[in-house]
Amino acid sequence: MKSRELERYLRNDEGIYECREESVMREEVLGRLDEIVKQWVKAVCQAKGLGEEFVEEANAKIFTFGSYRLGVHSPGADIDTLCVGPAYVTREEGFFGELYKILSEMPEVTELNPVHDAYVPVMKFKFNGVSIDLVYARLSLSVIPEDLDLSHDSILQHVSAGDEQTVRSLNGCRVTDQILKLVPNIQNFRTTLRCIRLWAKRRGVYSNVAGFLGGINWALLVAFICQLYPNASPSVHVSRFFMVYTQWRWPNPIILCPIKEGLGQQVWDPRKNVRDRYHVMPIITPAYPSMNSSYNVSCNTLSIMTGEFQRGYDICKAMEIATDKEADWGTLFESYAFFDAHKCYLQIFISAGCADDFRKWKGWVESRLRQLTLIVENETHGKLQCRPYPGDFSDKSLTYHNCSFFMGLQRNRQFPVNGGEKLHFDLTRCAGEFKWAVKNGYTSRKTGMDIGVSLVNKKIPEFVFPGGIRPSCTPNVTRERRKRSPQPSSDIDEGKSKATVLDRTCRDQKRKREYNVGVETDLSSRHPKSMRCNPPVDTLVADASSNQAEKLAPEPNVADQALPIQRDELEDDRHQVKEFAGGNMSSGHVMGEVKSNNAPRPSAASSYNENLEELEYDDIKVLHYQTAPEPVVKPIIRVNFLSC
Repeated sequence: MKSRELERYLRNDEGIYECREESVMREEVLGRLDEIVKQWVKAVCQAKGLGEEFVEEANAKIFTFGSYRLGVHSPGADIDTLCVGPAYVTREEGFFGELYKILSEMPEVTELNPVHDAYVPVMKFKFNGVSIDLVYARLSLSVIPEDLDLSHDSILQHVSAGDEQTVRSLNGCRVTDQILKLVPNIQNFRTTLRCIRLWAKRRGVYSNVAGFLGGINWALLVAFICQLYPNASPSVHVSRFFMVYTQWRWPNPIILCPIKEGLGQQVWDPRKNVRDRYHVMPIITPAYPSMNSSYNVSCNTLSIMTGEFQRGYDICKAMEIATDKEADWGTLFESYAFFDAHKCYLQIFISAGCADDFRKWKGWVESRLRQLTLIVENETHGKLQCRPYPGDFSDKSLTYHNCSFFMGLQRNRQFPVNGGEKLHFDLTRCAGEFKWAVKNGYTSRKTGMDIGVSLVNKKIPEFVFPGGIRPSCTPNVTRERRKRSPQPSSDIDEGKSKATVLDRTCRDQKRKREYNVGVETDLSSRHPKSMRCNPPVDTLVADASSNQAEKLAPEPNVADQALPIQRDELEDDRHQVKEFAGGNMSSGHVMGEVKSNNAPRPSAASSYNENLEELEYDDIKVLHYQTAPEPVVKPIIRVNFLSC
């Protein structure tokens, strides 16, 4: 019953299923793109002076992966696409050279933006209004067969030694196909994943670039829950999703199947690879070579997501026991009131002279934003934390191309403040270091490409709100403020509260604390390794048995079929979570606990966000956006607080 209510809510109230016309348009675009890459390879073959017979056999092939391949894409979503080409077509000259030129001359193609230096080099564009993310894989084959199968590990034997970009490009398709093979019920998996993706976007934690999780990460987390509860319905999967990951003890990894070794590629293994020991939230891909898909996650963003997991579990628990009339699916999917949840924000403003320069500059800056949160964490020794907003806003009143990114600032209450003591944070050097790294790291920077960092208070620029008008405070927003730091369920049941949450209606009353932000810190004393926020891992034993699943059809339209009648209720299994969260999993999963050589890490069952306290805006000195000079003696960000 609850599963049917959930699907009706997703389909009717949220409208996350695309219509038939849009589905047909996507298929036509993919067919046209396949024709283009085949013609492109033949043209390259002719240009190299190869024989007519060779030109006739020249071929390239298009594959899809990501949300479209999984069958959980929403209306207007982009299509992750892989182009596989032969050995004589290189990435730089062929893919980013000749193919880019062909696409740029086509009227159907708009917003063409090549990203050469991404972790997985990609070309982004729109084809007849359909967004495409196209990556390239070069195989050491003279001819790409039309029946090429990427799921077999033998395909990696045709990758040139050292071509890590091709391995990562192939991994997208291989991981997607492997997920569909490992889940017990594809239909239930898709419904659950649609729900979690919608929740993550509404709560502002759906962004790989911002240091949260992207589409493939959420898919792996949901697939793991489907393996743990193979006979459960989607509504139960959603509830167990929040229960499991609220209590999960990171950095114990999420692994869907045993990690293969010995085929020549480097796999994720903290016993051998030093860099793997500092991963905060390892979510391992099931296809060889196994990699950590969530390497962008930091201690800061992990704490934010853990707080959101706790909130989701509290709401699902309330719906199950039917004691809270306000708890329903709409409550779970309530949007996070980002611009009403903080008092101080960092604003990162960028601009460029023309549209083409702006797209390239924006893509580069966006990929670097995660570094700013790490710099602030490191500079303030974890006492000040940033919550990035996974999106951008443009000021239409300006005559040049521009956009702004925002990060909410909160003080970490885990660091106590004695009476009368002043805390000092100077973000001048943080802003200067970040701007210097962004400007000097982009080799294609042109005149007009600029960046500025400033602090803003509750007077948020009006262009971030729909229609340029700030909405009035609603009861939902007020409730969200009170629940922004959710408590563990055990404490809620006992009627206890670990943190004092001040309601906005009491803002005129005397505050318990004030803090001072505005003292310089010597960057020369920073050790490079101090950026690491996770203690190194000494040992890890991962030996999970893979589920035997029959071959299932991967057509995207399976998600639209009716759900079978299944159980909505399961017995209380929180004790099982406590067992496998530490490393001992049932249902054929066996995992050794990740041990640290430092002090014990706090359990993820505790609410990280309860230790965050709002900052009070007092005094600010900012540099003008367009000048954006290097760090100066006078601080650009200074906020004063005083502890009572």
